[in-house]
Amino acid sequence: MERSSTVRGDGMTASELLTARPGTAALDDHGVATALGGLVDGAGYWSGTGALAGIERTGRYLAGWGEPGEGPGRAGEGSWTRFIGRIGAVALRAAVEPTRDERRRRLLALLEIWADSPFADSPARIRTGLVRVAEGGPEAVRDERGAAVAVGWSAGGLRKFVDLRAGEADPPGLGTIEEVTGVPCGGWGDAGQLRRLVDLVRERGPVPWDLDAVAELRDGTGMGRAAASFALAGMVSGGYLPHLDDRERRIHRLKVAEVEDGVREPGRMSPPDRLGLLADVLPGDPAELWEPQGMRAVARRIAHAWRERYGRRTVVPERTFDTFIGVDQVRLSAGRFCAAFTDHASIRGLGSNLDTWIRNSDFRPFPTAGGWDLVDFRDTLHVVVPNLFRVYAELPAGDPVRAGAPGLVRALSERLDHPGLLLDAGHLHPAVGHEVADVHDRFGSRPYAGPEPLDVASADDGLTVVVDGVVDRAGVRSRPRLYFRPAFHGDDERSRTLREARSDSRYDPDLGLVEWLRGPVCARVVERLEDSSLPPGTYETNPVFSAPGVLGRAARGLGVDEDAAALYLQLLTLYAPVDRAIRTWNGWKPARHQKAAAVLVEHGLAVEDGRARAGRRLFLPGEWIHAGKPYQPMEAWKAELLGLERSYNGRLENPLPLPTRTLPELFARAWELVEEGRGPSA
Repeated sequence: MERSSTVRGDGMTASELLTARPGTAALDDHGVATALGGLVDGAGYWSGTGALAGIERTGRYLAGWGEPGEGPGRAGEGSWTRFIGRIGAVALRAAVEPTRDERRRRLLALLEIWADSPFADSPARIRTGLVRVAEGGPEAVRDERGAAVAVGWSAGGLRKFVDLRAGEADPPGLGTIEEVTGVPCGGWGDAGQLRRLVDLVRERGPVPWDLDAVAELRDGTGMGRAAASFALAGMVSGGYLPHLDDRERRIHRLKVAEVEDGVREPGRMSPPDRLGLLADVLPGDPAELWEPQGMRAVARRIAHAWRERYGRRTVVPERTFDTFIGVDQVRLSAGRFCAAFTDHASIRGLGSNLDTWIRNSDFRPFPTAGGWDLVDFRDTLHVVVPNLFRVYAELPAGDPVRAGAPGLVRALSERLDHPGLLLDAGHLHPAVGHEVADVHDRFGSRPYAGPEPLDVASADDGLTVVVDGVVDRAGVRSRPRLYFRPAFHGDDERSRTLREARSDSRYDPDLGLVEWLRGPVCARVVERLEDSSLPPGTYETNPVFSAPGVLGRAARGLGVDEDAAALYLQLLTLYAPVDRAIRTWNGWKPARHQKAAAVLVEHGLAVEDGRARAGRRLFLPGEWIHAGKPYQPMEAWKAELLGLERSYNGRLENPLPLPTRTLPELFARAWELVEEGRGPSA
C-alpha cells in the first residue's frame, strides 16, 4: 500500500501531499463554506485557506499516498465527511443555473477532487464517526490493513474520523471508537459520473432553469413555490439562501419576501437530512439534465424522496399561499402555516399528546418534551391563534386552508386537554413576590417533582408551577417564572390565582392564547367557518354574504346603493381594507370600486387621499394614526373599535389584539355606533 517515494507525472512527489490542481489553490478559501452553505457545519472553521486541499489530502492519505506518519491536516470542522455516499446533492447544486459562478467553480473543484479520491468508490469499505483520542495522539495512522484520519477539531476528547479498510480486517485505529455513522452505498456519484458532470457543465454551461419543473415539484410535495425552487436547485438550506443576489432571484422568479419565506419552509431539516433528500436525484447519465425534460425528471425524483420522508402536503392555491407569506418571521413559513390547517396530524406536536417536564438550564428552568415536538406545538399555537381570524376572514369559502381551520382548532384543543402538557404563563408579577418563598400562601409549598431535580426552588399546586429564577454571572437573579397545565385551567380558584399572579397579560407567552382558543369568540368563529350558507368562492369580509341584514339597514340609513354601503361597512371594520383586497373580496372590477367610492365621498362619508403604507385611497374622516412595520396604520375611530392600543409615542406599534367579535357581529356593532351618532366624523 505504501507509495511514499512515488514521483507523479506532474513532477510532484506523493509525500508532499499538496493539491495537484493548479487552478484549485485560487479557489481554496473561505468561499468554500459559502458554496457549501447548509450542507456543512461551523462556517467559521472554514474561513482560512486549505479547505479543498485538506479534503484532497485526506483522500490521498487514505489511498496510500504520502508517509504513514504525516497527517493530512484539517478541512473545516470535518462535516464534509457526510458527503461520502451523498455527493449527488453537491453535484446538483454545482450543475444548475441559479448557482452563482464563484460558488459553482468551488463546487466543481470539489467534485473533481472527489472523483479522484476513494470516496467516489463504493463506500462499503469506508466508515465515519467519532473516536476518543489520547492527548497528543496521532491524527492519522496507516498500515497494510488500511488507514484512519481524524478530521475537524477535538471536542471533549472526541474527534470525527474517517477510515478505509484495505482487506477483511478492521483498519488501524486512532483510539476508542465511540460512534460509527452509516455511510450510504451504491448511490449516485461514482468517479465516472462526477467527471462527466463536471466536463458537461464546463462545455455546455449550467443546466438551464425550468420553471415547469419547479411547478411539478411543488404539486408533487405540497411545498411552496419558493421552497420547491430552492430544493430543485440543491439549496434546501437555512444558511445559504439569504445570500441570493438579484440575478439568482430573477432566475428563481422570486421576490425578497418569498425568498425569506422559502428558506424557513423546510423547518428544522438537518444538513444530513438535506443531503439524503437530494443525494440520488440526478440521472445515471448526467447528460440527460440538458435534455428538454431533464430537470422535470429530477423534480419527480425529489418529490418521491420528499414524500417518502415527510409525506405529501395538500397543495393550496397560490393566492392562499401568498396571503400568508411573512405571517411570522421567526416561527412559521407560509407553507408550514398552511400545512397546519390542511394536514395538521402531520405537524410535530399536533398528531399526538405531549408529555412534558421541566428541566434545568443556565438561563432558567423550562418545559421540554424531548426533541422538537413541544417547540413545534408552541410555534403552531403562537402563529395559528393570532391569525385564525385572517384565515376565516380573508380566504374564500371552499379554500382548503379555511376548510381545515375547525379541525385544527379541535386538534389544538385536544392537545391542551392532556394532563401531561405544561405551558408558559410568563413571569411572576413583582407586586406578588420576588421568589417562590413569597407565594407559598398562593400556590402552596409542595415542590415540583419531575424526572430531574430542579436546581432552584419551586412550588406546584397541580395547575401552576412556580420556579425561581437563576443567578447570572453578574450575580443578578432573574424573576420567577410561572408554568401551567392547561388541562386543569378554567374558571376555578386556582385559575384565578394564576391570572392574578402573572405579569402584564398582554405579553403572556401561552396563557392568553389558550383562554381565547377555549373561549366563546373562537367557538363562534368556528361556527361561522362551518356554516354552509356562505357560497363557495365568496368571502366573509363581504357583508353582502355575511351580514345582508346589516347591509340593508346601512344602505337605507345612508341613502346609498348596496355597493357603497358594503364599502362603507368594510372601511368601518376591516383591519386592512386595501384596494386590491376589497376588489378580491367583493368580486369588483376597478370601475365598480371607484363608483362606490365616489358615492361615499359625495355623501361626506369618506375622503380621498394618499397616505403612506395604506394601500388605498379612500379613508374614514377623522384622525389618522401612523404605525411602524409590520403594523397597519389606520383611522383612530376604527382602531378604537378593534381594541388596538397606541404605543407610548401615539403610534400603532402593538400587536393586534385577539378578536372579540365575528365579522357579522363586527359589521353590526359598527353600524350600531353610526346609528347612535357615534360614527367617524371629521
